[in-house]
Amino acid sequence: IPSVQANQVADDAVVLDVREDEEWAAGHIAGSTHVPLSQLPGRAADVPDTDPLLVVCRVGARSAQVTAWLRGQGREATNLTGGLEAWSAAGRPLVTDDGGPGFVA
Repeated sequence: IPSVQANQVADDAVVLDVREDEEWAAGHIAGSTHVPLSQLPGRAADVPDTDPLLVVCRVGARSAQVTAWLRGQGREATNLTGGLEAWSAAGRPLVTDDGGPGFVA
């Protein structure tokens, strides 16, 4: 599946975060859409309909599954290599729902 390194992601990328609620609450990419993998079948309509779409999780495994699923539906989805751990290690910011600094949980 197509993947991209954290330092190659455009600032205006449309991001789908498939982590669970407690992971999201700890920190996420500003402006991203949150649809946990466990809720995806019932919330597929909540997935942004914009292509390309960057799919993220903590280390890249869950997002790889979702990326493959979306591509099977004809979507232009890309997985974030190394997930949000790599994102954070690259110095890219994470935020909380109240706009404060976030972290990877």
